[in-house]
Amino acid sequence: MKDLKELFYKTIRSISFALDAKDPYTHGHSLRVTLYSLILASKLGLNDTALEEIETAGLLHDIGKISIPQSVLCKKDKLTDEEFEIMKSHTGNGAKMIQNIKKLSAVASWLKSHHERWDGKGYPCGLKGTDIPLFARIIALADTYDAMTSTRPYRKALPHEIAIQEIKRCAGIQFDPELAEIFVANEAEIKAAKDNPEEYYDKLSFLQKYINTAAEILKLNK
Repeated sequence: MKDLKELFYKTIRSISFALDAKDPYTHGHSLRVTLYSLILASKLGLNDTALEEIETAGLLHDIGKISIPQSVLCKKDKLTDEEFEIMKSHTGNGAKMIQNIKKLSAVASWLKSHHERWDGKGYPCGLKGTDIPLFARIIALADTYDAMTSTRPYRKALPHEIAIQEIKRCAGIQFDPELAEIFVANEAEIKAAKDNPEEYYDKLSFLQKYINTAAEILKLNK
């Protein structure tokens, strides 16, 4: 079971790294989104199973971008309406890629919904408020913060402080207001994770802790 868990975890990590490698501007994006999602989820007091699921969802949240042409994914200018529709398809495509994997069936719905908005003006289904799955609302916040604080082909990264102000402004519009409040209240930890993602991931990763614990148990049993 330890070997299967480790294989599953390493496969998820490899897929997320491969995805980020498609676009040099998104290097490390999936890892950071996972980190911010784990921090937010932990403040909600979610159990270990939920934290494992949110970690998996964070690592895979953009897997649907594998299907997006490089010319669209890495375009330096503003996307045309047609190109934006292609880009938006990554949410549904990501869900389709994993929905038939039993362990990831719930994760698939969160991947599909992580670009929905609290006011119902998101995509692909225009879900509103608590109709959006909780984990998708968590990832939406983490994803947007990382997008704002990362350099992209069309703009430079925004300072942490500006991104936090934007999250405050969009609470109750784009984001779940309660989650946005918790995110802002823990901005110091969010920034620390942004500045040292690998170090923080070793501390927060539920999947990695499971592997380490299982390895220790095996040693004791030998």
